[in-house]
Amino acid sequence: MEEQALGRSGVSITRVILGCGNFGGIGSSPAFFGQGTSKDDAFRLMDTAWDRGITAFDTADAYGGGRSESLIGEWLQTKGADVRDRIVIATKTFNPMADGEDHGLGRARIHRQLDTSLERLGVDRVALYLAHDFDPETPQEETLQAFDDGIRAGKVGAVGASNFNADQLAEALEISMLEGLPRYEWVQNGFSLLEQRDTETVFPLVREHGIGYTPFSPLAGGWLTGKYRRNEPPPAGSRMTLRPEPYVGYTSDRVFDALEELERQADGRSVSMAGLALAWALSLPELTAVVVGPGRPDHLAPAFEALDIDLSPTERDNLTEVFS
Repeated sequence: MEEQALGRSGVSITRVILGCGNFGGIGSSPAFFGQGTSKDDAFRLMDTAWDRGITAFDTADAYGGGRSESLIGEWLQTKGADVRDRIVIATKTFNPMADGEDHGLGRARIHRQLDTSLERLGVDRVALYLAHDFDPETPQEETLQAFDDGIRAGKVGAVGASNFNADQLAEALEISMLEGLPRYEWVQNGFSLLEQRDTETVFPLVREHGIGYTPFSPLAGGWLTGKYRRNEPPPAGSRMTLRPEPYVGYTSDRVFDALEELERQADGRSVSMAGLALAWALSLPELTAVVVGPGRPDHLAPAFEALDIDLSPTERDNLTEVFS
């Protein structure tokens, strides 16, 4: 699979990243720890991803309360050095590991969380480490100093920012430049046809500073797959039945009109809605790669399909307009 350089990090990643946020839970929500993707299914997903050329895996310390990192670590132990040396792991910290535990990006906490992440993953170093959210209670300089500690200790290759807005990212980049600290080499925010806010705010910084962009939820929690239909209840077990809060704003005629147009265009190309939506994202010059979080190996099919869809700038802009 094609790889691209991630900002100026010195790390190259495949254009599709395996999102492991549902391994042993559903994201960082303590209410779902121990649920989500089972060990057997997680292993099948990682095997399929590897066999199809995906070498970048995305996780976080709080995904499944540590279960996601542990499952990746267990999987790595079943593989030879050729796999362990080529896998690019991105993990993150900010969220609490359980109800009532601490959170944030303080220096001491980052040191502790990084060490426990490495232990669960069974590695001495992660290529990519991210702030999982902006911490308004900790000066950004303190956070960047902690990341610098990790890099100097050989535990981290490069650092990135997730769930940062443009002002927060710009402040961090300025501090890095003025203080001689590591800078965020890429951004990982929610972005899709249905969530394009970063286009006018974060993308200018991406272009100006030459940093990468690897969005999560490029299928908007399944909304761009065709599973949600106008005037029909959501499928049992779907995100809209388990954790609907991030997506309730999509239940409007305007969104369903756009989804039906996406379906018409996908049918006209004999491709899936999900494949076309991912191809749109991958056609944007600011995007380095997309993070996809499948529940089963066959759910990876649209990502591979997308890599073979060639959208012209006009076709890309047309889809953008449909959802604007």
